[in-house]
Amino acid sequence: MQIPVVRNVLEANEKIAASVREKLRERKILALNLISSPGAGKTTLLERTLHDLAGEFHMAVIEGDLQTDNDARRVAATGAQAVQINTDGGCHLDSNMIMTALESLDLDGVDILFIENVGNLVCPVEFDCGEDAKVALLSVTEGDDKPEKYPLLFNLAKAMVLNKVDLLPYVDFDRERARDFATRLNKELAVFEVSCRDGSGLEGWYQWLRDMRAGKL
Repeated sequence: MQIPVVRNVLEANEKIAASVREKLRERKILALNLISSPGAGKTTLLERTLHDLAGEFHMAVIEGDLQTDNDARRVAATGAQAVQINTDGGCHLDSNMIMTALESLDLDGVDILFIENVGNLVCPVEFDCGEDAKVALLSVTEGDDKPEKYPLLFNLAKAMVLNKVDLLPYVDFDRERARDFATRLNKELAVFEVSCRDGSGLEGWYQWLRDMRAGKL
């Protein structure tokens, strides 16, 4: 049985998330919530994406971290708008934080809003931030059984980015095992194997973003 206070918190969050979603959809902004373990490479993926697609889309980023504005500064260096949320120990972003952060962004002309959630495979999944889709990021430096251990994320995500594939020769990671676990949980899951270091596989991820923005998926 779910504890009532937890249910109430989630219900309150969902109401604000609906308002965030409506606000963004009125402006035809695609919102994506990136979720992963710490160090999987969310910020590096964003840096490459923001740089490589700068000529196609106007993009903005909401960064979530316990402390520091390190990631927001990295993102802002690409020329994209960025706002930092520090949770001061909180393990996830919620819709109220996103609604507040939107006030610091100029949304006019923005095509895609990325929400880089706090590094955590559990709590961020349960809190709707008003996104159109969740994106699961998994790196080959983690266990290939992550989708089996943390099924909710991979069940709810619309895409999974398997990052750091350039390191496959040096780590004990079975890419097919990871893919099989994830796609058994979610048969509609789009999977992209990428390396932000050498750029391999990124075009597939970029095309998915184009299709999502165009409403084809």
